[in-house]
Amino acid sequence: MKRFAKKLVVGMCVLCGLTGGMVGGVRMTDLVNAVDETDATNAAEAANAEGDEFELPELYIKAVNPGYMVDGVRDVGEMIEIGRKKSDDTFYSLAGIAVSYTNSSGNESILLEFPENSFMTGEALLLTLASSPQSELAAITYTKTLAMKGGLSLKRGDAVLDKVCWTSKDGCAKEFKSASPTTLVRNMETGEFEHLQEYELKVLPDSYFMEEKEEEGFGAVGHCKGLEISEILSYYDSSKTEQFVELYNNSAEQILMDGCAIRYKNKMYVLKGILRPEAYFAYYSTELALTKNPTNMNYLEIVDVDGVVVDKMSYPNGQKKGTAYAMIGYDKDGKKIWRTTYSPTPGEPNNFQEFKACEEGKVINEETGNCVKVAKVTTKPCPAGQYLNILTGRCNKVKTETTKTCKEGYYLNPETGRCNKIRNNDGADYDLKPETYEEKSAFTALYAILIVVGLILIYVIYEFRHEIGKLLGKVFRRFR
Repeated sequence: MKRFAKKLVVGMCVLCGLTGGMVGGVRMTDLVNAVDETDATNAAEAANAEGDEFELPELYIKAVNPGYMVDGVRDVGEMIEIGRKKSDDTFYSLAGIAVSYTNSSGNESILLEFPENSFMTGEALLLTLASSPQSELAAITYTKTLAMKGGLSLKRGDAVLDKVCWTSKDGCAKEFKSASPTTLVRNMETGEFEHLQEYELKVLPDSYFMEEKEEEGFGAVGHCKGLEISEILSYYDSSKTEQFVELYNNSAEQILMDGCAIRYKNKMYVLKGILRPEAYFAYYSTELALTKNPTNMNYLEIVDVDGVVVDKMSYPNGQKKGTAYAMIGYDKDGKKIWRTTYSPTPGEPNNFQEFKACEEGKVINEETGNCVKVAKVTTKPCPAGQYLNILTGRCNKVKTETTKTCKEGYYLNPETGRCNKIRNNDGADYDLKPETYEEKSAFTALYAILIVVGLILIYVIYEFRHEIGKLLGKVFRRFR
């Protein structure tokens, strides 16, 4: 249709020379531009007129970028661009619309659910990861990063408004490649998505509007009560960009984090984005640099817009490479339990792993925490009273056979594993308790102390014998 319109306009140029470039009072260049503009902005309608089944939905996914590592900075370029058809309505209600993300394993989660009081006021809406470098350009942010394989969908309730996937499987675009950064962009004429190395993102500052009032199901605007620190990683491997502070929404309502901040060493690091109930958010920043392994306790706080501290935690000395410091539960008094884990899970439920994972052919030695080679022989039979040590492949003696029984009048000595005779207590109606090693030690120590004291007294008497003799002489003379 577009080509036909252009041919028609070009054909009419025969008249241009006779009319001075005007046809019916309209300049031909303006007519060509009008055709281009009409077809570009109404591609879906044009395609539909030609019999094509594709038609843009009222609200659709326009472009997706999962973000890349550039010059040591994470998540550069991560964004989701949403578009809508042209309409006379200035305000398009986004209430109840959710952006859903499906990872490569098929697990679906909600990235963002627009609150009741939110509206789209332009033809395009930019969403970015809250911790990405370009988050300041976004109309609204989300907190869970996209992966190189996955999919997105726009939903209103159970109804799917639009969707896209990038897994290289049937019906999906090719996955993203770290070595070749691209943006997955929708072709407005065909509706198909294609990877583009160059994509000009149009930032529309007034494309989103939210009424400043509380709505049911959405927490007070700008207040972070219920937001908690749940995990940190300070001991990075090769770059500070690996460090993160994980936040958790421990409430039944969405939390708008705009204006709230993490405070560390008297510096404030402002947060952005909406965090759903019981959801996690990993905050990465090139500005926030945690002390790798502090000699003293280091404190982090979440500060509300009114300056109130809503949560506080500290991490101690002893951080190790490849580990995170995570909250893994509560004790009987309701106090948080923090542990070092070898399984960091930024943006996901915490996982406690006490020891590091060992390479194939090695197992962890729980006494040292080191990986050691597994003995080649692991099915070697051992005689009674011995067990197979899988670290050495040798049979070791069992220290105490607690199931051994002794005949009447004897007891089992737990130190030696032997039966010893029970001594009788004359005149009593019960047996004496067997003498223990600790009692013998105490008696020997007391005996040694008495000997030392006696020797000291003898030395003192000998050393001062003349003085003592004179003193005793004076005493005897008084009693004569």
